[in-house]
Amino acid sequence: MTTQTDANPGTAPAAAVPIAKVSIIVSKGSLEGIYPALILANGARAEGIEVNLFFTFFGMDAVHRKRMDHVKVATVGNPGLHIPTLLGGLPGMSALATHFMSKKMEELDIPPIPEFIEMIGDTGAGMYACRASVDMFGLERDDFVPQIADIITVGDFYAMAAGGQIIFT
Repeated sequence: MTTQTDANPGTAPAAAVPIAKVSIIVSKGSLEGIYPALILANGARAEGIEVNLFFTFFGMDAVHRKRMDHVKVATVGNPGLHIPTLLGGLPGMSALATHFMSKKMEELDIPPIPEFIEMIGDTGAGMYACRASVDMFGLERDDFVPQIADIITVGDFYAMAAGGQIIFT
């Protein structure tokens, strides 16, 4: 079981307290923005930790019926790719990087986003879309996969996350 400890320097470490609940905010709509959240959620569920995923802004692409199969690697201004921004902006670079990353994930048996969302949903994790983002982008409930339990406000999210850890990806 994953635990948390007192991280205050200069104090005696507190007894490890098991993490019982984690709420993950998914705000980016790129492969490298969505996968960390899904991997964290899946790992937490495997440890028996309660999980809620809150999809906001472009992170909603992970659970949008028409967009989830078309998420790409962001190549412009992505320092992790170790390529100049100018090269990242060339036509086809995002498609090439996405193809390469998808092949590597497939080799590691990491499922594509739609399958991963379904798997995590099957574990009992809660998945929610952000009301403000849904309204801002003119979306409706039918735009999302069935694993989205509800469209909620930030206040609802905080109430749901109370007593647990919050991770922003």
